[in-house]
Amino acid sequence: MRRLSAELDSSARRVPSNVRRVALGATSLALVVYVLACVVAYLAVANRLVSATDTRLSTRLAEIAETSPRGAPVALAGTYAGGSSGDLDDAPIVVWWLAPGSRHAVSLLADAPTLPAAGRHLTGPTDMTIAGRDFRLTAITLDGGRLVAGTSAQGSRSALSTLLVIEASLAPIVLLTLYGAAWVIGRRAAAPVERARQRQLEFTADASHELRTPLSVIEAELGLALNTERSPAAYRTALERVAAESKRLRYIVDDLLWLARLEGLPAQPPSEPVELSSVVEVCVTRFTAVAAGRGISISSTGDGKTPAIVVAPADWLDRLVSVLLDNACRYANEAGQVEVGVSLTRDRVVLTVDDSGPGIADAERENIFRRFHRVSSVPGGAGLGLSIANAVVEATGGDWDVARSPLGGARIEVSWPSEASWRPLSSPASPD
Repeated sequence: MRRLSAELDSSARRVPSNVRRVALGATSLALVVYVLACVVAYLAVANRLVSATDTRLSTRLAEIAETSPRGAPVALAGTYAGGSSGDLDDAPIVVWWLAPGSRHAVSLLADAPTLPAAGRHLTGPTDMTIAGRDFRLTAITLDGGRLVAGTSAQGSRSALSTLLVIEASLAPIVLLTLYGAAWVIGRRAAAPVERARQRQLEFTADASHELRTPLSVIEAELGLALNTERSPAAYRTALERVAAESKRLRYIVDDLLWLARLEGLPAQPPSEPVELSSVVEVCVTRFTAVAAGRGISISSTGDGKTPAIVVAPADWLDRLVSVLLDNACRYANEAGQVEVGVSLTRDRVVLTVDDSGPGIADAERENIFRRFHRVSSVPGGAGLGLSIANAVVEATGGDWDVARSPLGGARIEVSWPSEASWRPLSSPASPD
């Protein structure tokens, strides 16, 4: 058990670590995606701003070309200032006219910077530094000369800088939020898996303990029989003990396999309407001999008129009733009494098993369905019967109730929705 406890502690420590790794992995992937998205957004906005600027410049040049006197655009000096000369970073459009054969460009905007020599030979939109500022320029040919338009790129640079600040500011918020969400989702997703893992570890430890006892007895009996000369009667006694432990071992293995098959079935196994009273009668008949061997009377009650229909696999209900009768017969007092009842309420089918045994203490009622848990030292059984019964009840949509029996012992009651309650949920609606 110390080894199991260590495994459980180690498993409990691994869950946060695994969730943390998953959350970090998801956040790292999101960071890569976010960076790529920011780069794409930045390039898209930059391209949009450049295109808008080029369109403004081309439009202004077209307007000047249409309205200027032939061969003398300079006559319109100051007309296309876009407001006033002012601060060039306010993005006014500056226009320079380069007359045919001239090496000096004349600005159509007062106080405009001088156009560099490189700007006189433009063949298309380009970026250039003028008077210490970044400009976007474009040019057209007009009357043998060249008309050059430009505007400060500071506004575009500011917009892109603002975009970078916004993207950088949002990154921690987005990543922290995603990490927290991944952590919460990971914890919730891992919780059922971890609970199943812990149950498996506990089950394995309990099963190994239960299997070890009969195997140890068999090994000891066979060792003594082989190493010590005995009388035929002693050998027979040893073989009877081996046979009894082998039988107990087979029961444990059968129950474990049954539980494994039950847990491996789909969440909604194929079911059919089953008349519960018929199942009870068959099981009572089967256990009559067992009860008679201990002087116990066993009987069943029910009106037998209204069918008590439960929607579940028939063999599961048979196993459930058999487990409850087996427990009742085992724990009832010598010459005691066991009663099985099937009753109907307005919307429930109820199975009740009463015995005249010592009953089940209130503190033990929550533990009786745990695997390998036994509430008394009465011989027989491995503590798996009620676990199997509980698995059947849960899988078939039933409910438990454990109480004191009028016979003095325990009353175990199981109820299911009646067929009338099931049918609207499982059958398609009839057409109008």
